[in-house]
Parts: sequence; structure tokens; C-alpha cells
Amino acid sequence: MSWDDFAKHAKDAADWGAAYHKTIRDRPVRAQTAPGEIAAQLADGPPEDGTDLGTLMQDFEDIVMPGITHWQHPRFFAYFSSNAAPASVLAEFLASIIAPQCMLWQTSPAATEMETRMMDWLRQGLGLSAVFQGVIQDSASSATLAAVLTMRERALAWSGNQEGLAGQAALRIYCSDQVHSSIDRAIWIAGIGQDNLVKIPTKGPMKAMDPDALQAAITADRAAGHRPAGIIAATGATGMGACDDMQAVAAIARAEDLYTHLDAAWAGTAMICPEFRTLWDGAEQFDSIVFNPHKWLGAQFDCAAHFLRDPDQLRQTLAIRPEYLKTHAQGDIIDYSEWSVPLGRRFRALKLWFLMRHYGMDGLRTRIRNHVKWSVALCERLRAVPGFEIVTDPILSLWTFKQVGASDDQTQMLVDAINDDGRIYLTQTLVDGVKVIRFTAGQFDCEERDFDTAFDTITEIAARA
Repeated sequence: MSWDDFAKHAKDAADWGAAYHKTIRDRPVRAQTAPGEIAAQLADGPPEDGTDLGTLMQDFEDIVMPGITHWQHPRFFAYFSSNAAPASVLAEFLASIIAPQCMLWQTSPAATEMETRMMDWLRQGLGLSAVFQGVIQDSASSATLAAVLTMRERALAWSGNQEGLAGQAALRIYCSDQVHSSIDRAIWIAGIGQDNLVKIPTKGPMKAMDPDALQAAITADRAAGHRPAGIIAATGATGMGACDDMQAVAAIARAEDLYTHLDAAWAGTAMICPEFRTLWDGAEQFDSIVFNPHKWLGAQFDCAAHFLRDPDQLRQTLAIRPEYLKTHAQGDIIDYSEWSVPLGRRFRALKLWFLMRHYGMDGLRTRIRNHVKWSVALCERLRAVPGFEIVTDPILSLWTFKQVGASDDQTQMLVDAINDDGRIYLTQTLVDGVKVIRFTAGQFDCEERDFDTAFDTITEIAARA
């Protein structure tokens, strides 16, 4: 393909993209294909001869699109949104065209220096103090892994990378029973082991980690000869939005000299609105904080904002400097590959620059406030319908419900029927061991009318069940 051909096909793709988003409400939110249906249309082996772009685009329409769940659909109320605001898409397009590998300052100074500044813009937007410095990770999972590795190295006096874990006292890390499965994976990858992830019971409407149980677990582990290493707290946890008491967790961590990490992957975005910051009161005292701008702020996946009170501890954990990776330059520079598990790094800061400049922080705050307001209003409408119960009240735009007296199987049947209908997309979760239906809002371009459609869909399908 020549670059002249590229220009033509890129314009065609942009036109297709605009038409797709303008008509996306006409599509079912979740893919309606059966397992294996897409694979059956793909050749068993790679082609020997090339194919023209016109044919490829038609195949894209015919084969790929029927099997796509539309994460940018305004009635995507499942999981947490993975947004792609138009300004962010344009920035990703430009970054893909120039295709820099941004592992070191010298491999693209603009990428490094923009990342530093964009993370500081986000820090200011969240109301965090200037003591925090930031790095863009690919996902909250990677940031959590980096935090767990730092906990490990710090607890072992920075000897773990060299000596391994064999013969050491068991390292113990603490979290609530509401945390995301990425915490478990981080424990596995770090070599600490599932048995050494101590999940603390929760209490209260926010299902916060019980501070007394946390302290008791740490005390018991020390008495047993184990080595406590860190605490992972959550605000806006995935299941029903659980929020830990950051002040209480931070106080215990200080007393026990433990490293702290806050997983605010979804809810952290809402902290750009000052009125929501009570949900992470005390976050300033944590060593590590992560949230995903790709979940609710509008940045295209992947983009996780990782803030650190002392980046040197992370660099001491991850930095490795063979001669070919050394930057010989005057002045202070940052090589962000020393702050991340992968060596290679994409130019993720560009989409944050486009996003925050184009919409402004006020515009982004307005969107989040609307999502919360509309979601809470829908919850109250459904609460007033006989036969429904709200199981957990809204935490920001996330809440759960079920039909009164419904068994787990009946609840799943209702979820499946709603999703097969296609107008909206929901998921299920467990609250106190009972299956419930989970509703969360956050798609960048959703409108109040989409919540009206959600109410109509839920109540109509429930009435037919």
C-alpha cells in the first residue's frame, strides 16, 4: 500500500467511524453471535496472495462487526465502560501513524515530557498534593503488579530480585474480600502465592475492610513468623462499588510500616469532582494510587494513571540499566521504562493532552456528574416498582438490584433475557453470596434518554418473565 492509498483509505475509515457512532443506538449492545460463528468464517491458514483494501473492509463489515459487543454504545451498562472520546481517538490515530517506541527519554523526548506534564494535570484535577508523581501504565492490573513487587522488595530490604523468595519468611499482603481479581493475579506473578494474600472481611453499607480484623490479621501473622509487606485498599470496587476506609487503613499501615496501594481503577475518575472525594478521604496518605482514565474519563484504552509518593521505591524495584538503555544527556531526565514492568511504551500521553484540552476539566466533570445523577434517578424509579428490590444503593453510578424472592437461577435468566433483547447490556454479580443484577453507567456520550430505555427494558422483560 502506498501512502497515497493510505490517505484515501484512512479518510474512508474515518467516514465509516463517524457513521458507526451516529447510528450506534440502532445496534444491539451485546454481540448476538453464537460461539464459533465468527471463527467458521475465517480461513484455516494465512493467504499466499494479498487482498485489496476494499475487499478487506467489506469482510470487516460482514465477518467482524456482527461479533462485536459495542463498548461505545450509550446503553452499555455492564462491567465498567472502556471509553473512546472522539478527541482521544484522533490522538491515538496520530500516535499510531508516527508509531514511536517511548521507552526512554531519548527515544522520543516529547512523549516523556508530555507524560510528566499530563500526569501532573491529572494530579491537580484529582486534588492530590504535589508530593505525588505519576506514570502512565497500560492498565490498573499492571500498576497493582508494580505496587505488589515494590511491597515485596521493600519488605525484603531490596534483595528479592537478586536472591528470590526461597528460604524467606512468608510475605503477607492484605486486602478486602471485595477486591478485583487483578490483585490475586499480581500476587501470583510476584511469586508471593495465593495463600499469602489475606482477604479481610468487610462490614457496613460500603463493605469496607474491617480495621479491627485487619489489625488482628497482621498481629497474628507477625506472631506466626510471617512478614507483613503491604495493604491494598479499594474505592469503587468492581462488584458493587465497595469503598474501604482509607484513614483507618493508612493509620494501621503507618503503625506497622507497611506499603499501601489504592485501587481506584473506576471510581478514581470521579475524584475530579470535589464533592465525590469523600469516597477516598485519606488517599493522600497512600504510597501508590491507580485509576484508569480509559474507564470513565474518555481516554481510549489503554491508559492507567499511576501516582507514587516515592517513585524511587518503584524504580529500585524495576529499573535495570544495560549500556544500550542508558541515556547520556545533560540535565534531569526520566526514563519511564524504569517505572513500568514492560520495557516498551506507547505514546499514551498524547490522548490525555487532546482529551483534557478539547473538553476541559469542567466539561469532563459535567459528564461524570450527569452519569451519577441519571443512574441514581433510575435506581429510585426501579425501587418504586413493585416486585423489585435495590440490594446495594448507588455508589457513584453503580448499584445492584434483583426481583423480590428470585432465586439465583431466576436472576440469571432475567440478565440473559435483558441482554438477548439487545437494547441494553447488564451483568450479574454476587452480594453476600446472592446473585444480583449490576447496573453501572459511564459511557462517554450517554444521555438521559438512555436511562429511560434501561427502565423500560428492565421492567418490560421482567413482566414477561
